Amino acid sequence: MVQKVISLSSVARPASLSEMRAGLNQGGCSSKSGTGCGSSQGPDDMPAEVWEKVKNHPCYSEEAHHYFARMHVAVAPACNVQCHYCNRKYDCSNESRPGVVSEKLRPEDAVRKVMAVAAKVPQLSVIGIAGPGDALANPHFTFPTFEAIAKELPHLKLCLSTNGLALPDHVERIKSLNVDHVTITLNAVDPAVGEKIYPWIFYNHRRWTGRDAAEILLERQMQGLEALTRAGVLVKINSVLIPGINDHHLKEVNAAVKARGAFLHNVMPLISDPAHGTHFGLTGQRGPTPAELKTVQDQLAGGAKLMRHCRQCRADAVGMLGEDCGGDFALDKLPEIPTFDPEPREAYLAVVEQERAARRAADDAARRRLAVSGDASKYLVAVASKAGGRINQHFGHASEFQIWEVDSSGSRFIGHRRVENYCQGGWGEDDALENIITTLEGVTAVLCSKIGKCPQQDLAEAGIAVSDAYAQQYIETALAAWFLDRSRAHSKTA
Repeated sequence: MVQKVISLSSVARPASLSEMRAGLNQGGCSSKSGTGCGSSQGPDDMPAEVWEKVKNHPCYSEEAHHYFARMHVAVAPACNVQCHYCNRKYDCSNESRPGVVSEKLRPEDAVRKVMAVAAKVPQLSVIGIAGPGDALANPHFTFPTFEAIAKELPHLKLCLSTNGLALPDHVERIKSLNVDHVTITLNAVDPAVGEKIYPWIFYNHRRWTGRDAAEILLERQMQGLEALTRAGVLVKINSVLIPGINDHHLKEVNAAVKARGAFLHNVMPLISDPAHGTHFGLTGQRGPTPAELKTVQDQLAGGAKLMRHCRQCRADAVGMLGEDCGGDFALDKLPEIPTFDPEPREAYLAVVEQERAARRAADDAARRRLAVSGDASKYLVAVASKAGGRINQHFGHASEFQIWEVDSSGSRFIGHRRVENYCQGGWGEDDALENIITTLEGVTAVLCSKIGKCPQQDLAEAGIAVSDAYAQQYIETALAAWFLDRSRAHSKTA
C-alpha cells in the first residue's frame, strides 16, 4: 500500500500518516532539500505571499519537488513561433522532451483527466499548460480549461508556459484567473542571436522571418515579462543553452530578465538527437556537455536566481519531476465521472510539513559539522535518490544521478545527469556502465543505497569511488559524513 500511495498508482483508501511518511522515502524523485527556489532561499528569505505561491510548486521550489507532483494538460496544439530545436511529434510515449505528447485533449477531456489524477495522486499541486504548441497561441482552449479546473479543484495552482509572442495580449486574463506562475522561453536578448534560433514567427496575421521575426519576438517577450511582474505574477525564464550560438550570451539574458523582475532563470541543455527531426538535430548542432552547462550556470551566479532541477518535461507529463506516469492516465483508462476526496491530500500535506522541518534541521546540523572541518577541498558527488531527498536508490536502478557540490561551507545541488539503467532484467549491462562512467565525468564519488561488487570495482578503476554506507540518510547528512570521512582518511595517509 505504501508504494501505491507514493508511486502514482491507485489508492484504494486514504493512507495513514505512517504509510505516507514511509512512502516519502521510497518513491518519487528528489533534488536539494530544506531551502528554496533554485537557490538557498526559503520562507525566511521572501515575502510570505511569495512563499505561499512557491512552497508547493515543484518547478518553482527545489524543496517542493521532493514532495509534490505536477500535471501538464495537452490542450494547446498550435504554435506561433518555429524554433530550430523543436519538432512537435505526437505518439512518442518513450520520449521525454518539451513539445511531445501521446494524446491531445479537448478542454472537457483535460478536466476529466485532472479530476482522475487528483483522485489518485495526493502529491498533485500544480496544473500547467505547456503545449504541445504554445498555451497563448491557443487561448480559446487554454483559458476555458483553466476556468473549469479552478471551479472543480480550486486548491490546485495554475501555470502556463509560452514563447511570449502573444503574452502582452493576455496578461489581464492570466491575472484574473489567478494563474500566478508563467514560464517564458527566452533564448536571446539580441535579435542577431535570436534569428539563428527562430526561422519564423506568425504575428499580426502574417509570417515574419529573419531579423524582423527576432526583433518582434523579443519586444513582445519583454513587454509581457514586465506586465506580468507588475501584476504580481511569478515568472520563470527558460533558456535553451545552444553551444556556439547563445552560450556566451546567456549572461546578458540573465541580467535583462532580472532587471525586469523575473523570479527564476532556468538554463536547459539543447536536446539535438537527429532522430527527433529538429533543424538543429539534422544539421549537427550539438548540445552542451554537463560540464559546459555547469560552467554557464556558475557564470550566472549573482544574477537572477537559477533553477537547476528542471527535467525538460513532456507537454503531457504527470507526476513527480523525473518520474512521468502519464501513461497510467490515458483517456481510455479513466472513469467516466472521477471523484476527488480531499482527505488523502490533507493527510499528505501534514506529513510533508513534518518532513520539511526534519530536513531543514538535518541540513543545518550538516553545515555546522562541515564548518569546523578545516578542509579546503571541494568535490562533485553523484547521488542516487528516488524520493524525499534521501540516499535511497540502488545504483543499478538509477535513470539519473543528482550532482552535488560539497565543501566545508555545505552542500549545493548542481543538477542532474540522465543515464541508462545499469540493471536490466536482473543483469548488469557493460555498455550501460561505460556510458554511466562517461556521464559522471568530473564526479569524485557516487552515494547510493546499494551496489554490486562488479560495477563498484569498474567505477573505482575509472577513478570514481562508490559507497552504500550512507543508505537512507538525508542527502545533506550523507554528503557531510562522506566529506568528513574522506578528510579523515586523507589526513591519516598524509
